[in-house]
Amino acid sequence: MVAPAGAQTPAAAAPLTIDQAVSEALDHNLSLLAERFNVTVAAAAVVTAGLRPNPVVTVNAMLPDQALVDAGVSTREGVVRTDYVVERGGKRERRVEQAALARSVAELQLLNTTRTLVLDVERAFTDVQLAKLNLALARENLAAFTSVVTVNTERVRTGDLSQVELSRSRLAALQFENDVQQQAAKLSVARSHLSTLIGRGPGGDGLDVAGELRRDAEARDRTVLAARALEQRPDLRAARSDQARSVADLRLQLANGTVDYTISGEYHRQEGGGLTGNTYGAYFSVPLPVFNRNQGEVARARAQQQQLDAKTKALEADIGSELEAAFSEYTAARRIVERIETDMLAQARDVRTTMEYSYRRGEASFVEFLDAVRAFNDTTQSYNEARADYARSLYELDAISGKVTP
Repeated sequence: MVAPAGAQTPAAAAPLTIDQAVSEALDHNLSLLAERFNVTVAAAAVVTAGLRPNPVVTVNAMLPDQALVDAGVSTREGVVRTDYVVERGGKRERRVEQAALARSVAELQLLNTTRTLVLDVERAFTDVQLAKLNLALARENLAAFTSVVTVNTERVRTGDLSQVELSRSRLAALQFENDVQQQAAKLSVARSHLSTLIGRGPGGDGLDVAGELRRDAEARDRTVLAARALEQRPDLRAARSDQARSVADLRLQLANGTVDYTISGEYHRQEGGGLTGNTYGAYFSVPLPVFNRNQGEVARARAQQQQLDAKTKALEADIGSELEAAFSEYTAARRIVERIETDMLAQARDVRTTMEYSYRRGEASFVEFLDAVRAFNDTTQSYNEARADYARSLYELDAISGKVTP
């Protein structure tokens, strides 16, 4: 469809940096937005826990037959009564304490969801960067072989090259063209995943990223990372807060086993036989804890407390194992990147350049030139993958150690 004359083509969106992608995800990711409501719900529970029992007011009127009233046998009677439950055992304070700790757990769980979302965005961002590098490499190879095909076509025309060699070069160019399409498809998938994570929805059309793959010069210390993880990981802090909440729950259930008092006041107004009279009453009632002393809830709270203690210890062990695996991946990726840069990349590039020059001069066969190009391609792709793995390992170590935002 041709645009109308004078219409302006919309400008492409500016490429996103990693910080911008994370910020956009924190503002628009639908899962995180839903998770935030858990904190609101927990805050409302704190308000509910602090409420006192409402007093009960009862109004009663008894109107006997008028003949009985006139004979003085019965009277009209009106009753107003109020009852108020006096909570004992610090129930209200225990409820507030437990609800406040539950709110703290919800806040830390939200923080942990944020931590995992940031890591997912960083990984997706790295995937887009890697896909762009591999696509650029595929296009570079295609351009090189397209040039070779052009030269070989002229050489065949002048009789300087056989038709078989031209066919070989064309076939190789088609293979690299297929590689370009494959890498473009991978880039499209990576962009769509990143677009979904940052809240733009699937597709990712027009989404681009800016910046180099992350590479920190300073080496990481495993001991420092382990200590930081045990101190700062939001999920571990949430588990510890849940432990404290279970202790508060046990105290609440013990308090609930304490009987409450009910204090009542009553006023009677009586009329009959031409006379009126007022009667006042005060009442005090207490249930007898013969059968129900809240034993079941106390036992449940104690069992849950032990369960959460075990879960917290298991999470600490999992974090240690997770850090060990991530640090091994970080160390290996760092070494591979350094080895390829030091010993392989420059040699592969020099060999490709030399063989291309020799092939154009007729001093090397097409097979030798193709092998050199493929060796360079494999080395460069391995280098790109290693750089991406190194960047992912750095993001992984940050997430494991409890870092929430970049």
